[in-house]
Amino acid sequence: MRVDEVTPNVDSAALLAGAQFADAFRIATTRPDLDARHATEAMVAGQPRWFEWLVALRNLLVAPFGLKTSGATEGVACDMIGIFPVVSETPERLVAGFNDKHLDFRLVVDVAPVDIAPAGAARSITATTLVLTHNWLGRTYLAVIMPFHRLIVPVMLRKAGG
Repeated sequence: MRVDEVTPNVDSAALLAGAQFADAFRIATTRPDLDARHATEAMVAGQPRWFEWLVALRNLLVAPFGLKTSGATEGVACDMIGIFPVVSETPERLVAGFNDKHLDFRLVVDVAPVDIAPAGAARSITATTLVLTHNWLGRTYLAVIMPFHRLIVPVMLRKAGG
């Protein structure tokens, strides 16, 4: 399945005011009944072992800086998909993410009918990432994580498009 990098098509000011970074990737799927929640759940579930190792390493390295390892807040119940709190949701769009002291981020998953599509494709899934950095640690973190981000998002989309 082919994943294309596309120009982000979201209102970043409404989703994460001041975001300095945005990217988006899209895949076509033959699943006509797919909604944004199920696409996001498929993207986040059962990551490859190499990704789990990277997350474990990330959590170990950021612990001394007091950065969050999940968006879960102790004592506060919220809807979660993996480590991501759901910020808002419609059948066509799910917004997840959280704020931390170094940066805030949002993952926006859009599912829409396809106008011009590869054979058999009924819908498209677009994953848009928005990031607002707060300080040097956030800018450094974003620079270090970016090559991994560009690898994992297409892998996640292929799982949802399957």
